[in-house]
Amino acid sequence: MRIYPAVHYTMGGLWVDYHLMSNVPGLFVVGEANFSDHGANRLGASALMQGLADGYFILPYTIGHYFASSPQSKPAASHAEAKSIVDEVRARTQKLLSIKGRRTVTSLHRELGKLLWEKCGMARNEAGLKEALNRIPALREEFWNNVNVTGENGELNQNLEYAGRVADFMEFAELLCLDALHRNESCGGHFREEFQTPDGEARRDDEHYAYVAAWEFQGPEKPPALHKEPLAYDEVHMTQRSYK
Repeated sequence: MRIYPAVHYTMGGLWVDYHLMSNVPGLFVVGEANFSDHGANRLGASALMQGLADGYFILPYTIGHYFASSPQSKPAASHAEAKSIVDEVRARTQKLLSIKGRRTVTSLHRELGKLLWEKCGMARNEAGLKEALNRIPALREEFWNNVNVTGENGELNQNLEYAGRVADFMEFAELLCLDALHRNESCGGHFREEFQTPDGEARRDDEHYAYVAAWEFQGPEKPPALHKEPLAYDEVHMTQRSYK
């Protein structure tokens, strides 16, 4: 029987120190999301082991130590930015409750999920990504004009909470497809069918894409801005991965 890694086993993780804290103070990275135990070669049992070890033996002590030893400042509710966000959330909540359309949040969520699974899944191609980028704005418009969020404001309303998450998924889905279309190579969990070796392995383009990409949100209906941080290796060299 041939044993091979699933797609998420091919990806590395974020850098952490011995407390499992990233280089952003207060941001801890747990389980498979960090690199600490197995780097980029994450095989099934070690992934489970890392999640258990992080959760049971490390984080209960390191996070507690961080909060006990680091002064935590709380912004005043009267701060201009805080008031702006509160007003924004209230307006968004009222908008969701007032639409009273004919489609459930679940139906729109499932349609978006199916679209991403088929067009921006573990393997994707240019035609499918462009099709998704053409469909997502129309689906987002339908969400904001035809969704039906039941319940009221000011009470525990899980349907309202769900609608807020799906609204964010619409923005994230579009960015996910945009980033996948932008990167003309196959690397890690990002496999573009047009960019593979003759034996089916991922074909990278280190000359043009050896950087960390961060997309900055510019506002609704505006294209995001791409920021790049070059990847520079002094002790190791990037090579083609092969599991054969």
